[in-house]
Amino acid sequence: MSVNNLKIKVFADGADRAGILEMYANPLIKGFTTNPTLMRKAGVTEYRTFASEILAIVKDRPVSFEVFADEFGEMEVQALEISSWGKNVVVKIPVTNTRGHSSANLLRRLAGLGVKVNVTALTTLEQVRGVCDSLRNGPPCYVSIFAGRIADTGRDPVPIMAEAVEVLRKAPETELIWASPRELLNIFQAEAIGCHVITATNDILRKLSLVGKDLTEYSLETVKMFHGDAQKAGYRLNTDILVK
Repeated sequence: MSVNNLKIKVFADGADRAGILEMYANPLIKGFTTNPTLMRKAGVTEYRTFASEILAIVKDRPVSFEVFADEFGEMEVQALEISSWGKNVVVKIPVTNTRGHSSANLLRRLAGLGVKVNVTALTTLEQVRGVCDSLRNGPPCYVSIFAGRIADTGRDPVPIMAEAVEVLRKAPETELIWASPRELLNIFQAEAIGCHVITATNDILRKLSLVGKDLTEYSLETVKMFHGDAQKAGYRLNTDILVK
């Protein structure tokens, strides 16, 4: 097992400028994704300013920025604006609006205009099929299935993701993203089913150094960690009285 042999592309998911800089220095990271929730968490207040700062750094890898309107007409205006920020910009479009109305028609229009999109927040194969039909014959784009959220419901996301790979063969310019992974193992699960891309936060990506680590050595390191933390905490037990 080696990260150097991975065929799947790894995208860093986040909106912290320092974290993006850290991951940009890693040649394994092939792209970047953001969303309004991550941006808010990172304290971003000016959308365009934030995007400009990131694009001044990341010029040679795709970067996804998401629309934030809820009406499809305004989504389209925002998508065209965001798309104009750079050749490596990909526009994230939610699979529905907040009322559950499909964005399929908007996706079809944007594909016809040559806008590269990243359709986000999918969780069902029905959604994948609808998106596939809308994006067919369009420019290169991505479809993000939130496999981690599927797993959060107690369902195994692997069969769903594997079938999605097959569905998207009808739109050869479209790549499937395994989004919201919960652990490093998900990278290798996604690789095994032929998924094209996986996004991951910096917390998960920092664990890449552990891939292939000797488990006996890892066990000993864990024992030492527990012992060391007990010593640092100054824990004591009265062992003067022995129970016979």
